[in-house]
Amino acid sequence: MKTQGTLFKLLQAFFTDRLMQQRQASAHTIAGYRDCFRLLIQFAHQELKRAPSALTLADLDADFLVRFLNHLERERDNSARTRNARLAAIHSFFRYVALHEPTLGELIARVLAIPSKRFDQRPVDFLTTEEIAALLAAPDQQTWQGRRDHALLQLAVQTGLRVSELTSLRRQDIFLRAGAHVHCLGKGRKERCTPLRKDTVKTLRRWLKERKGQDMDPLFPNARGGALSADGVQYILAAHVPTARRTCASLTAKRVSPHVLRHTAAMQLLQNGVDCSVIALWLGHEKLETVQAYLHADPELKEKALARTTPSKTPIRRYRPDDELLAFLKTL
Repeated sequence: MKTQGTLFKLLQAFFTDRLMQQRQASAHTIAGYRDCFRLLIQFAHQELKRAPSALTLADLDADFLVRFLNHLERERDNSARTRNARLAAIHSFFRYVALHEPTLGELIARVLAIPSKRFDQRPVDFLTTEEIAALLAAPDQQTWQGRRDHALLQLAVQTGLRVSELTSLRRQDIFLRAGAHVHCLGKGRKERCTPLRKDTVKTLRRWLKERKGQDMDPLFPNARGGALSADGVQYILAAHVPTARRTCASLTAKRVSPHVLRHTAAMQLLQNGVDCSVIALWLGHEKLETVQAYLHADPELKEKALARTTPSKTPIRRYRPDDELLAFLKTL
């Protein structure tokens, strides 16, 4: 098969055959890969001055892809994490290409050799009890929209659901009788049930009574009645955080995102003595190591650990400088 004109067919087959049929990838995975290649094709169109349908595999060599990744960081202000996620999608596509275009082995090998970028591991951000209270009090509950936002934020903070899990919730996913919980389909197509506190049950019961509708209707609809998008949830947060900052000054120094609410739920569990393995199950993490980041985030946990240690009984001795000869030898 010639390299000319094969990019479109291979990319189409990659999504329909590899992702949808063979791997049965989730809608979130497909959307992430789609966004990556949409950005890549647009960048290639601008840089190479060629129509997207006229691009070939040879155009997407390692040097060009590195330029694309640098463009994401410099021009689009993407983080190293986002850059690595885009690179993972590209690597996945070229591994698929290797099965169908063995004659392009050298080009494929160079692309697959592009390394992920290392980045500093910052402590996770989370909200304190006072900050949570200020945020939940921010929506105006005299309005329909304010009551929806309050229920959404309270559910997010208590359960730690991902934003994609929150936006995909239906009325039928909420169980408010004995053993109240929320059911969701999480990352990797894993189903899980997360228990609900009494205050959250009370809030959701009021909201469902007002929301009404059918079992398959979105739990948190937008103004047109459809499901909220991830951008919609971010918009809700952006609207209420400034209000919360007026009553809680510490929020001024924090960037509050939907994922910060997820971290907040994890930190609440950890601070109340819940084991890390239980937190991993609660949040739907595949690996226990992922939860270890929360251990580094809260200085109070480290202070408690320090308080349990026994002070050293080693006597403090007066410092005496080395002999002149030894001091000289140390300088060599």
